[in-house]
Amino acid sequence: MPRTLRGRRPYTHPEKTRLIEFGRYAAEKRKRRGEEKPETFTFLGFTHICGKRYRDGKFEILRQTIKKRMRAKISEIKDELKGRMHDSILDVGQWLRSVVTGHYRYFGVPGNYDDMNDFRNTITENWIHVLRRRGQKGLITWERMRKLIDYWLPRPQICHKYPNQRFGVII
Repeated sequence: MPRTLRGRRPYTHPEKTRLIEFGRYAAEKRKRRGEEKPETFTFLGFTHICGKRYRDGKFEILRQTIKKRMRAKISEIKDELKGRMHDSILDVGQWLRSVVTGHYRYFGVPGNYDDMNDFRNTITENWIHVLRRRGQKGLITWERMRKLIDYWLPRPQICHKYPNQRFGVII
C-alpha cells in the first residue's frame, strides 16, 4: 500500500503511471509470447520507440518529436508570423532563425532528422504564405524565397550524440 498524505490515497493516472515492457529484449520476448511490438511512450517532448539499427540490426531507442507538440509549436509560430506580417524581412528572418535554431538544439537527437526537416519545411511554407499576403508589395517567387530560406533558416543538424558516445560507455 503506498504512503498516504493526511489519510488520503495518492492519485495516479492509469495512462500516465504504468509499467511497460521496453528495452533491448522487449521485442524478442513479446514476439515469443505472440504479442505485437513493444509499446511506445512520450517523455520530455519525444516519443520513445524500441527500434533496430538499419546497418547491423542491433537495438536502438528511437526518439521522435511528439506530433501534437510540433503541431502546437507550428501553430504558435504561424500566429506570430501573421502578427509580424508587415515587419521587414530582416527582422522576421532573424526571429525565425532563432526559433528554428532553438528547436534544433532541443530536438536535434539521432533519428529525429526527418521531423526537424518537416518542421523547417512547414515554417518555410507559412512564411511564404504570409509574405504573399502583404498587400501590393510584389509577389514573392519561390526563386527569391529559396534565397531567403537558405540565408535565414539553417538546415537541420544533430546537436546531441548517442548516449554511448557522450558518456564513453563500452558495450
